[in-house]
Amino acid sequence: MATAHDRAVLQTIFNPTTPFGDVPGLNQVEGLQDDDSGFDAMLLEKVKGLELQGVSAAESGDLSEALECFDEAIRVLPQRPSAYNNRAQTRRLQGDTAGALDDLERTISLSEGTSRSACQALVQRGLLHRLAGRDEEARLDFEKAATLGSDFARQQAVLLNPYAALCNRMLSEVITKLRNPEALEAQSP
Repeated sequence: MATAHDRAVLQTIFNPTTPFGDVPGLNQVEGLQDDDSGFDAMLLEKVKGLELQGVSAAESGDLSEALECFDEAIRVLPQRPSAYNNRAQTRRLQGDTAGALDDLERTISLSEGTSRSACQALVQRGLLHRLAGRDEEARLDFEKAATLGSDFARQQAVLLNPYAALCNRMLSEVITKLRNPEALEAQSP
């Protein structure tokens, strides 16, 4: 049976962009979900139905209908973060980055940064920051989402880490030289 150290070494060999010792899934938060227990059950059921309608409308390309559904869900339960998160995605698809960022901020605030909605919002916001060239802000969002269990966010955070990039470049050069020692000899005076 492999030890934790053995798994970390194998992880580094097969996935050199991850930090040493970072075995995906090992630190993942189990059962991350939104806490809907504080909402009236009938209102919650209505809002979830509206969100499903909104997602279906967005998937079929009717972004106006999707926004109407998410807006109504927010009017019914303005303290529930999920509809803001869904509306942010729809706004982003419409090219309304500022509106999407506002909704993502609201999602993170309402969820206190600890729910599935918060994790999704942090990833979305990180992607928007990355597209805008704000890599440091993106990295911070990805790191927060990674602590909530997002493997995608963990990978993005590593890719944006300047120290990891430098180490990976140096490691690639060493491996290339080890694989091709003749090239190393040809370079010697």
